[in-house]
Amino acid sequence: MMTRMNLRFKFPKKLLFLLFFFLALQVRPASILIPMDENQKNHLKAYGIAYWVLKHDLEVDWLLNYKGGSFLFSYSKPLEDECAIRGVSFQVIADAQVNAILEEIADPQINEERIKLHKAPRIAVYSPKNKLPWDDAVTLVLTYAEIPYDIIYDAEIMNGILPTYDWLHLHHEDFTGQYGKFWAAYKTYAWYQEDQRISEEMAHKFGFTKVSQLKLAVAKNIRDFVAGGGYMFSMCSAPDSFDIALGAEGVDICDVMFDGDPPDPNAQAKLDFSKCFAFQNFLISMNPYEYRKSNIDVTDTRPRSINQTNDFFTLFDFSAKWDPVPTMLCQDHEKVIKGFMGQTTAFNEKYLKPSTLVMGENKAFGEARYIHGEFGNGTWTFYGGHDPEDYQHFVGDPPTDLNLHPNSPGYRLILNNVLFPAAKKEKRKT
Repeated sequence: MMTRMNLRFKFPKKLLFLLFFFLALQVRPASILIPMDENQKNHLKAYGIAYWVLKHDLEVDWLLNYKGGSFLFSYSKPLEDECAIRGVSFQVIADAQVNAILEEIADPQINEERIKLHKAPRIAVYSPKNKLPWDDAVTLVLTYAEIPYDIIYDAEIMNGILPTYDWLHLHHEDFTGQYGKFWAAYKTYAWYQEDQRISEEMAHKFGFTKVSQLKLAVAKNIRDFVAGGGYMFSMCSAPDSFDIALGAEGVDICDVMFDGDPPDPNAQAKLDFSKCFAFQNFLISMNPYEYRKSNIDVTDTRPRSINQTNDFFTLFDFSAKWDPVPTMLCQDHEKVIKGFMGQTTAFNEKYLKPSTLVMGENKAFGEARYIHGEFGNGTWTFYGGHDPEDYQHFVGDPPTDLNLHPNSPGYRLILNNVLFPAAKKEKRKT
């Protein structure tokens, strides 16, 4: 009788032990979720965490439209510590919670999607080696987010380095060879004269008689980089000057103070818009006293009613399951973004090609601020304005301190583009 009773009581204890064991497995820390909604303490450094995970040869799930475009990856103590060190909000969640999130995302009625990021993209920033009196929003945010990048310029591109990179940012460059059209205001400044001297020496080094010829050759190398599968991102004056340079191939659009001879008086009629990525039917400005290069830019044509208090643009909503690429590029915790000016502030929608995808616009005034497209096997993205947290950045102004703007929705759009190449390439569905 005693033996039977012992057996009788031992069985429930074993069952209880097994029950606690399996419960422990269910609540063990399985994954780290980095929410990217309004509860995130530092959105910008969160992108750096995602890049850090990829650099350690681990995959990241980018949960499009889930809590502002959250990141999910397998748990490890070093990853948890890295989030804490960088001040990034995170949650340690169990397998059951992960499965519930993924089931929600998989629901065809919900506009969310899971995108796997596979590798850390190799990043290059096209930027001059000489010091110029302005900064660059992309290098600022890459440095703040602790995402590594290489600085390359004309010599490196002409020597064929581009295929070794996945992603290229174009600094605030003037690919037309007109030195940003700063001549009228800054021709007597030492930095302007030094920049012209260095540019002319570089052009001669590669066998060109004019800087405009060198810049065109660089632009064509970048075009071929995109065609071969590269990702190109540019801001401010680079987008329109890039397209103008391509469209003006073989046509002199530079006045005498830029290249030593007058421009072709029939230059406008000779432009070939088929060579441009984003724009068509625009009018170029060959007036050296006019700051802008064409009427693509709206800076000097915007109605006076637009100012810092009412300058906003709206991000488009795309289908995460059918249009994952623009959905990735538009991930944000805000859909209405503060506008900001630049040498090229925004793009006049009248001059966009039909193939150009508008992702952010001020519809009331016909201004596209954030556009995207495909070329060959690669993609390009153009973003108007100079600095998302400095409404009107002047030459010589100090750089923005991103410690004061860790949740900047405007800077998030830049970092979406940085992580974009880590995803498997997918064509936009139609």
